[in-house]
Formats: sequence, structure tokens, C-alpha cells
Amino acid sequence: MPLQRSDLPADVLALLAQGAVIPAHPLALDADRRFDRRRQRALTRYYVDAGAGGLAVGVHTTQFAIRERGLYETVLRAAAEDRAAWSSRPMAMIAGLCGPTAQARAEAQTAVGLGYHAGLLSLAALASSSEDELIAHCEAVAGEIPLIGFYLQTVVGGPVLSSEFWRRFASIPNALAIKVAPFNRYRTIDVVRGVVDARAEERVFLYTGNDDHIVLDLALPFSAMRDGQPVQVRFRGGLLGHWSVWTHSAVQQLTRIKAEIAECNGVPSPALLALDSRVTDSNAAFFDVKNNFQGCIAGCHEVLRRQGLLEGIWCLDPEEGLGAGQAGEIDRVYRLHGDLSDDAFVRDNLDRWLA
Repeated sequence: MPLQRSDLPADVLALLAQGAVIPAHPLALDADRRFDRRRQRALTRYYVDAGAGGLAVGVHTTQFAIRERGLYETVLRAAAEDRAAWSSRPMAMIAGLCGPTAQARAEAQTAVGLGYHAGLLSLAALASSSEDELIAHCEAVAGEIPLIGFYLQTVVGGPVLSSEFWRRFASIPNALAIKVAPFNRYRTIDVVRGVVDARAEERVFLYTGNDDHIVLDLALPFSAMRDGQPVQVRFRGGLLGHWSVWTHSAVQQLTRIKAEIAECNGVPSPALLALDSRVTDSNAAFFDVKNNFQGCIAGCHEVLRRQGLLEGIWCLDPEEGLGAGQAGEIDRVYRLHGDLSDDAFVRDNLDRWLA
């Protein structure tokens, strides 16, 4: 049965409105590249105990190839069951949706049947479509599940989308949020303008996916003009592959940002603003920016492997692994920014999560 925004639990909706850390859940595999149920469970337990406000499953970091391997429902079910068994606190469960309309609607129906609250809709498969066609696609999928729009960077297949597209998206009644991840300030502002033009800034929540400016997106207000007056908009939280690692620290960073905004009349400290460059530097290593994001999944796996959460960095595609020099870049980040890690937190809890 289709799920509407009005059907969502009040505590989940309030959590998303307040803003949360939502990691994009990786896929745990064994040395034979088969689903490693035990370590997948450990990852979910890690994110719950780290304080994440939700989980995004079946998204890019989970590997899109789970669909052709027949693992989509298996992986979504595992995360939902493990989260519920490990903690009773509210968390937003978000399913990745992709492909043409029929596929995306079917995935949305699967997600609703498993108790998911929203779908993060990738438009990469329809990148050559017109904006009218993309809006029709979004409306059709929104008929099944509350929708989180996704502005994906063009270097990995996302289409360029106008502010008018985002106005029309934000006007869809079952639109819930937008993950803004074009890695481009001009296009980020286009999303803000579209949401403001739709008069949806209190209804459609903005979540950063801009890995190159995570802290700044969360710390600084954005402004768009409407009816001759500036309208201020803030990102509520983040939905990020980057936050699949060092998650406990990410939760602490978001808490610090919110506290400074509340205590200092919305003006973050220079020290907080300077944190942005350190987090971005870390992301450059984890996401393999030097090799055009070739090792973005394997890089996150490598951090989790070093912490003991994953046994290896295996991906479903045997050709997918760390980019040239990426391991050395991760070494460098650990030397320079190790205080931003949550290695001690993981070390103290790992045995319990793996049990």
C-alpha cells in the first residue's frame, strides 16, 4: 500500500526536520564476494550506537550492483531488522531507488513493505530525459513513498537540473527532502532557490551530500529572494557516503554545529568554519578525488577494514578497488586528522557489534 508523508511516525518526521546524521550504508562482503551477514549486522549496530539519525540503504555506497545480484531486498531487510533489534529509538529508514519508472516504483513498493520511511531517488538512469519527463518520473515514484530528491554530481552521471526543476519537485505533495550533492555551489544555490520559490522551505528538508563542503553547508545559512525579501534556509543534516566512516565523530560535529548556531545567534566560530577544510581533506582521500572518485566505495571500506568492522575492501565488481595512491592518501589523513576519527569508539565496542 502506498505510503504518504502524513503516514510517517511523528517522531521520525520530527527527527528529519531537526536534522540528523544519515550514513549511506556500505555492503559487507566476504573474500568470495558473498554477502557477509555478520559484518553487515555489525555495521548497522555501529551506526545505531554512533548516534546516527537514520540509515540510507540500497544507495551508491551500498553498490548499485546489489540489484543485478538479487540482493536489494535482502540488504534492505537486514538493515531494517538489525536496527529494530538493536535499538528502539526512532531512526529514519531510507531506501535508495533507481532505474526507469517501473523499476523505481517496484523498489519503492519493496521498501514500503519492509517498513522504510522514504526513498532517495537517483535520476542517473534518466540523465538524458527532459525536465518534464523527470518530474513525471518523480511524481510517479512519489505515489508509492515519501520522496527524497537527489542532485547528483555530473562527474558520476547526474543530470544538470534547473532551479525550476527543483521548484516543481518541491511542489510534489509527497516530497520530503532533497539530498543536495552536485559538489557545485552554483547548483546548490539553484536547489535553495527552487525550494524557496515553491514556498516549501519548512516542508521539504535540505540535506547536504556535498562532500567538498559538509561543515559549511551545515553551519552557514543560505538566502534566496522571494517577493522582494530574502528568505533564509538552512541545511538540516547530511545524507552522505562520507558519514559511513568516522560516524560517531560526525554526530559530534553536527551537535557542535547546532549548538553554536543556537548559542551565537546563528554565527559559527572561526574554529568551526576552519573544520570544513579538514573534513574536506579527509573526504578527498576516502572518496579518491585524485582519481575522479574511482575508489570512493573501496576507500570507505578501507577505513572500516582498518577499524575491524569489515574483513576486507571487496566490492561486487572485482575490478573495483582503491585508486592509485589512495591507500597512501588515507595514511596521510590519519596522520594529519586522526583526531577526527572514531577509532577509539569502534575499538571499545567492536566485539559487542560482531557478537
